[in-house]
Amino acid sequence: MSSAEPSIHQLRLFLVLSEELHFGHAAARLFITQSALSQQIRSLEKRLGVALFERSSRAVALTPAGRALLPEIRAAIEAVERLRRTADAQRRHLSGRVRVGTVGAEAAMPHTRAVLQALRRRHPRLEVEILGLNFVDQLGALYRREADVVFLRPPVPGDIEVHHLATEPRVACLPGDDPLAALPRLTLDRLSGYPVVDVPPRVPRVWWDFWAVDPRPDNTPVRYGPVAADLEALLHIVAQGEAMAFLPAVARDLFRRPGVGYVDVEDLPPCTSALAWAAEHRDDPAVAAVRQAARSVPHGRTHP
Repeated sequence: MSSAEPSIHQLRLFLVLSEELHFGHAAARLFITQSALSQQIRSLEKRLGVALFERSSRAVALTPAGRALLPEIRAAIEAVERLRRTADAQRRHLSGRVRVGTVGAEAAMPHTRAVLQALRRRHPRLEVEILGLNFVDQLGALYRREADVVFLRPPVPGDIEVHHLATEPRVACLPGDDPLAALPRLTLDRLSGYPVVDVPPRVPRVWWDFWAVDPRPDNTPVRYGPVAADLEALLHIVAQGEAMAFLPAVARDLFRRPGVGYVDVEDLPPCTSALAWAAEHRDDPAVAAVRQAARSVPHGRTHP
């Protein structure tokens, strides 16, 4: 065998010729002359020390050695491509910027802080921009690429991927003067007939159906009240006595408001906090960097 190693360029030429099995077609696909392709293949064969193709005036075919080497050559090319993608990602991480959206109080959550701290440790030169988002924009910002990732509360549509970070109970958010607000706990059936704050039409219903518990366990549909596009508007509606809502249990500590009460609900399924990104952008360097940081953070405990 020749002491010269085959080049990646030559391996790529071999791969195209193995697919076309025609020097003219392969050369046209590669935008080189047929003679140049033939010369490179001969050089590759010399460097490897084996014949790769059987040539005749009518056909080109892989030799047994060519067939044996084909998967190895394909794997070598794929490995180089992965190497380049990783190098590009690292280069962008070192001097790039990541836009991180948060909804409600997610920016203050311990798991969010832990992910961002891990991100900064891994990429100290990466600029992190925090964007506050409302109910409407939490997913729209991902679709429009205004945010690379968003810390939010699922569920989400199928074209959004998530990494779950923490779990906690949900509570009923009621007008403070409602008799139920004075109870230590209640069940969902006690809230039957209570209007629930609604959200704008642009918010995916799969998300708000979960948060409104619509339908209820007995298949009763929910009656909706006024519309709120963000958490402050929702709390205002509740304080005015116009409707109620369900929120994460941490809301009773972070969102104390005059005229608003929080009550535990025994049969209400818990909620989760998650890092979300658009599925089609999962391999973008900024998204991949935050995803990797999130995977290094243990799942949070259920909120007491």
